[in-house]
Amino acid sequence: MKYNLKKNKFFFFQIKPPPSQEDLDKFYNKTFYTKSNKNFNNSALKEQLKEKNYFNYKWKKIFDTFKSFNKNLKRKKVLDIGCGYGQCILYLRNKGLDCYGLDPSNDAIEYCKSKKLKTEISNLDKLDVFGNIKYDFIIMNNVLEHLRDPVKIIKKIKKILKKNGIIFIEVPNDFNAFQITGRKANKIKKQWWVAPPAHLNYFSHDTLDNFLTRNNFTVKKRESSFPFEIFLLFGDNYVSDRSLGKECHKKRVNFEQNFLKNKNEKIFDKFYEKLAEINLGRTAIIYAKNK
Repeated sequence: MKYNLKKNKFFFFQIKPPPSQEDLDKFYNKTFYTKSNKNFNNSALKEQLKEKNYFNYKWKKIFDTFKSFNKNLKRKKVLDIGCGYGQCILYLRNKGLDCYGLDPSNDAIEYCKSKKLKTEISNLDKLDVFGNIKYDFIIMNNVLEHLRDPVKIIKKIKKILKKNGIIFIEVPNDFNAFQITGRKANKIKKQWWVAPPAHLNYFSHDTLDNFLTRNNFTVKKRESSFPFEIFLLFGDNYVSDRSLGKECHKKRVNFEQNFLKNKNEKIFDKFYEKLAEINLGRTAIIYAKNK
């Protein structure tokens, strides 16, 4: 597709013009969640189940952070916007939360319903499909980068999230220093992280923070994830040689699991919080309170 990449008033980059909603709906239903697709943020169910321990730690981190804001989580209402195959809300439901999920994929929602999860198909333009529920927590895990109009969605979220409710947002941290330097060091022609129609918005920690603050949220916590592009600076050009990507991912998992096995969780968490301060790490993660 032909496009321009433009910085908006919140200072993050957007694809202009964006694809139509009809084209996006076709893409997500026929491409994004198919069993043959293993490359879009681990969206394929097989990939998530294969690395269940890796993902369960992520869900545990979300649960623990929610608990730091509200000690009694029993029956608190959670909406996962873009829930995919429901692995996060399945984990949270088992912890006693009252969980709901929305996703545009027929296959994903069919799987969720087989697990008796309260989920519905939605292109995410309509968020009140479960009635007039006010949620204590809302999750958007690698979703905001996909949306045609993130401002419109965040305004709708404010209406269904309780006052002082918490939103968790994770997005790719794009145009970061490791990406840019790694691209130059390996003489990679294209900005491989610019990937429409899957990704239409490109955030950093700071621009995501600014976006939420200017939409009347209070940012409470910033985190990052493993700075995957550091492998490019080690000489592992996984962009040009896809087979290297799997090896780099294994090293990343080993790095994280060795920390956790040796009970260094506090240092592990602090490491990712410090990366967020300097806009590094593969993803930008923010917990913010609704004013």
